[in-house]
Amino acid sequence: MLNNTTKINIQENTSYEHLLWLKRVKQRQALIHVTRITILFVFIALWELAGQLKIIDPFIMSQPSRVWKTLVNLHHDGSLYMHTFITTYETVIGFVLGTLLGTGVAIMMWWSNFLTKVLDPYLVVLNSLPKTALGPIIIVWVGAGQPAIIVMALFISFVVTILGVLSGFLEVDEDKIKLLKTFGATKKQILTKVVLPASVPTIISALKINVGLSWVGVIVGEFLVSKAGLGYLIVYGGQVFKLDLVMTSVIILAVIAALMYQGVAWLENKFLKWKQ
Repeated sequence: MLNNTTKINIQENTSYEHLLWLKRVKQRQALIHVTRITILFVFIALWELAGQLKIIDPFIMSQPSRVWKTLVNLHHDGSLYMHTFITTYETVIGFVLGTLLGTGVAIMMWWSNFLTKVLDPYLVVLNSLPKTALGPIIIVWVGAGQPAIIVMALFISFVVTILGVLSGFLEVDEDKIKLLKTFGATKKQILTKVVLPASVPTIISALKINVGLSWVGVIVGEFLVSKAGLGYLIVYGGQVFKLDLVMTSVIILAVIAALMYQGVAWLENKFLKWKQ
């Protein structure tokens, strides 16, 4: 425990320049947040104004007031929460499964150099293939329903996770691995003590990428087979020319995707604090 004298000495040793630097950092962070919010409100205001002045056609481009009315209507009939929950559920399941399975395959490929040599060209081909083109095939294989949508989201993030995580595994410092081998460490110990801890930033980066990819997979799947969800609302709104419904669904998607991304960023900050 620190006594009062020690605490006073620590405070006295804190330089005035350091305090100024901390103050500038906080001011800069506050300025960044204020600027972000200002840009958003200015965009919304200009969008609304352009619609009011008929610079844009509100029927085609919609406008914030019309989006808000649509959002209120969806809230009152309860469909807002149902469609949002369905799409979010499908995305989270596809996101988690794609990340876990992709990381598992990456571990197996790191473990076996032979397996890496065999699978590498296939992964390159699958990664370059437009995965949304496989949507109709997945529907035939899995069936027209929620499982097909989840598989679509899983498949899109699966290959990217394998390539990204495996790349992180292979970039781990070879000297550390050789040192452990010198002391007789097993491959499992090398994996758990060095490779996985060193690759956590890579895995988190894969998570950030998978957030967007999972949403793409789910929305494409809902475009094809869904009878509920935000993707269904977008397709339905386009078919009946309710473009306010389309814009409202897109904005909801953007908000939820941003929240999901912030959740991954929160995990990253927690890991960095724990590592320090």
